[in-house]
Amino acid sequence: MPDQLGNRFELLVQSVTDYAIYMLDPNGTVASWNAGAERLKGYSEKEIVGQSFSRFYSEEDRLAGIPSRALDITAREGRFEAEGWRIRKDGSRFWASVVIDAIRSPQGDLLGFAKVTRDLTERREAQRALEDAREAIFQTQKMEAIGKLTGGVAHDFNNLLAVIVGSLDLARQRMTTGADVSRYIDNAMAAAERGATLTQRMLAFARKQELKLQSVDCIALVRNMAELLKATLGTGIVIESRFPLAMAPAHADPAQLELALLNLAVNARDAMRGVGRLILEGVEVATPSIPRGDLQDGPYIRLSVIDEGEGMDEATLARATEPFFTTKGVGKGTGLGLSMVHGFAEQCGGAMTISSETGKGTTVSLWLPVASLQIQNAEEAAAEAMEEAGEPLVILAVDDDDLVLTNTAGMLEDLGHTVFQAGSAADALRILEQGTVDLVITDHAMPGMTGAQLADVIEEKLPGLPVIIITGFAELPPHATSRPRLDKPFKQGALARIVGTISRRPAADPSGPAQGDLGQR
Repeated sequence: MPDQLGNRFELLVQSVTDYAIYMLDPNGTVASWNAGAERLKGYSEKEIVGQSFSRFYSEEDRLAGIPSRALDITAREGRFEAEGWRIRKDGSRFWASVVIDAIRSPQGDLLGFAKVTRDLTERREAQRALEDAREAIFQTQKMEAIGKLTGGVAHDFNNLLAVIVGSLDLARQRMTTGADVSRYIDNAMAAAERGATLTQRMLAFARKQELKLQSVDCIALVRNMAELLKATLGTGIVIESRFPLAMAPAHADPAQLELALLNLAVNARDAMRGVGRLILEGVEVATPSIPRGDLQDGPYIRLSVIDEGEGMDEATLARATEPFFTTKGVGKGTGLGLSMVHGFAEQCGGAMTISSETGKGTTVSLWLPVASLQIQNAEEAAAEAMEEAGEPLVILAVDDDDLVLTNTAGMLEDLGHTVFQAGSAADALRILEQGTVDLVITDHAMPGMTGAQLADVIEEKLPGLPVIIITGFAELPPHATSRPRLDKPFKQGALARIVGTISRRPAADPSGPAQGDLGQR
């Protein structure tokens, strides 16, 4: 009976054609061969029995010792599994799934190995085709998202440019008649500021904005926003604030926090269709009770914007912070508002949460870390230092854009400083060789040599000469992040503040280069 069972089992193995099933002796020599092995690998039983199984591997694998390593692992651990390329008799390759089991006597002696090989070439190709299709879909979705983004931003910027160009054109025409043009200049300035706000939204969405983190009195900030909120939201919205008499300062960027709250307030107004009650609430929380494991332990300031609008269903709520998603009509928004707020909160070390229910309104909360005492003390010391500054300086302004350079120089001269202009880093270095200056203000993104690279050269040749880097983008080389920095676009007040923090350099050595013609004014 055992012999009959053994014969039947051997017949079964020999009849399998989808799998290569064969035996190896302890040295890796083929000892048996089934029909599936012949079909899969192309060798007949007479051709392969007595040969090393390593011939099924590529030349590279044999040189790397992969066949012997597979047997060593099997002998040590009892089993080996792997996938890889194998070679047929005709030299063609196929992708194989290989399983090797050790065969031992009752006494534990190694008798040989049982090896099963399966051809997975078609499955692998199908998997690769599926991955290619997924990548194609991803690229299509990405291009669609970019199209939505650029379309929305282009639409908004075209509107802003129409206001700026139209207002300045009218102002230029009416100046010739001596008419009052202040209204048109104000319109152009307002449109430009809206453009700067839109740019900040883009940078916040991309997590590329540079935050000026400091201690923020949220009660005072919201109080100072009262008139702006009233003007922005309209007379149909009743604004109610709920704050304690005193609250610890938050660690945030005040300008970006104001922008975030304004965005949330506008969303709330739209959700209430311009009529209803909007609540601004602030509270200090010892430990956040929100499901966010990435938040550090410690006190937080929770600022909430609550509306009595139509609310959101579960599907809409799940997509609320999704980039480009908006419930507003075509051309009404880019879908970046909540993404911007979400990114801002995370950059501050906090989080944003949304709770909403259809017909019962929406609450959006910002969780911002409480500012430490060290930060507050450092800010007070910086403010005192800035009050002591303010003497006229000799400043070298560097920018490859003539319009920007002219404006920057004009602002500095209006503040009482002496200004020399350079259109490139190379021009700036030539000017510095001709005379001495107290401060260099340079754009970062310039061809040939960036502002950060220029600052490095100046540090090497003129140690101690302060350099302020102006940039319209957040990312600077790591070594340049410690330098004073001014973000575009900026007003004269911001320029005055950062220049005011730079102490005047010691007087130049009388034996050094004389102060001469440092360049074109």
